[in-house]
This record gives sequence, structure tokens and C-alpha cells, in this order.
Amino acid sequence: MTQRYQTVLFDFGGTLDSDGVAWKERIHRHYIAEGLAMVADTFAPHFYAADDALVGKISRHADLAATLALLTANLEDRFATVASPRNTARGKRVAQRFLEEGETCFARNRPLLRDLASRYRLGIVSNFYGNLEAVCAGAGLSDFFGAMADSNRVGAEKPAPAIFEAALRPLGATAATTLFVGDSLHRDREGARRLGMDFVWIAPPEMQAAQPAGIDHPVIARLTELSSILS
Repeated sequence: MTQRYQTVLFDFGGTLDSDGVAWKERIHRHYIAEGLAMVADTFAPHFYAADDALVGKISRHADLAATLALLTANLEDRFATVASPRNTARGKRVAQRFLEEGETCFARNRPLLRDLASRYRLGIVSNFYGNLEAVCAGAGLSDFFGAMADSNRVGAEKPAPAIFEAALRPLGATAATTLFVGDSLHRDREGARRLGMDFVWIAPPEMQAAQPAGIDHPVIARLTELSSILS
């Protein structure tokens, strides 16, 4: 595989900042730890509403901490309308738990990304709020990537080919020689498929065990396992 690829593209949330678990699931888990009595199906629409409210509204200079502060503030506003009084302190604790969890992954992934950047052209393709570059800079990741395609800035979302092409163009890359790594089968795998890119799925063991039939691509539980796939 290493002879074939010249470029590696990554999703951001759930891929670079976690071991294959999306923001919604992680934030819900932290809220449960804080005592919120809300099942996943009930939590989901609140998360999506709070998440959508940030798209294009957040400063392009906002880092991950600022992003999580606004997201959890939006969630607390939502919860106050249906479940419990607004709990600003709880939201701050959830944001801090999330940030600490993310930094653990960043610290583990930086050496891998530094090594890959010396051998491949690297880029990020993410359905994000418009501040992906600032988030990556604050996380100490910017130096590894030659392109960052933020859906709000590009005007297209995964799995649409346009957002992937927005990362390939500045890298001078082609889909045929690019590997995409992501945690979402719908957004990431489907987007890679539409362009003819190979795909690696990052997912925790419990998700891998429940994977749908027809998964015929490599699967990893941590980003650091990517080295064995490329070598």
C-alpha cells in the first residue's frame, strides 16, 4: 500500500481527536457522567440543534476550547426548555472532560502525523463550523497538513465530492493515489467511494463487532495502527 499512495486525507472529529467516536456520542457520555438523565435518542435532536446553531456563526479564530464552550452553552439552553434548569457549571465540566480526552488523542497522534507528513501529502476534510484551521492550530496539528477543507468554508459537506476535491486540489493530489481515513461510514466511506479513493475506517472494537455486512476495507481502533496498514 505504501507504494501506491502519495496522499492521506483525514476526517477531524472522531478521527484525529478520538478513537473513532463522534462528538455527539462523546458529549452525551460526558453529560451522563454529570448526571443528565437523557437517553441517546432524546439527546440527539438537542445536540444537532446546538451543533447546527454554530455553523457559520462562530469566529474563524475560535479554538477547540472556545468551540466546546459555545456548543455546551447551546446544549444547556436546549435542556432548560425541556428537562432541567440551565446548568452553566455542568456545561463547562462537560467541555473540560471533552478537551482533556481530545488532548490525550492529539498527544498520541502527533508523532504519527509528523512521520506521515515526511512521506505523504496530508490533508483534512471535515464537516465543520468554519473555524477548522484555528482548531487545528490550537491543537498543534497545523504543521502536518497542507490542506484543510472545512465544509462551511467550502460550501459543501461530506459525502459530496466537492469537499474532498477542495482538499485534493491544493495538494496537487489525485483520488487514485489518495487514502482517506474517517470514522463515519455514511460521510467518510461514502465520500471516498464516490471519488474512487481507498478508505480506512477508525472505530472502537464494539462498533467493529457490529459492522454491517460488506465492509471490505481496513479497520483500525486507533490512528496509530495506520502505520501497519501503510507499511
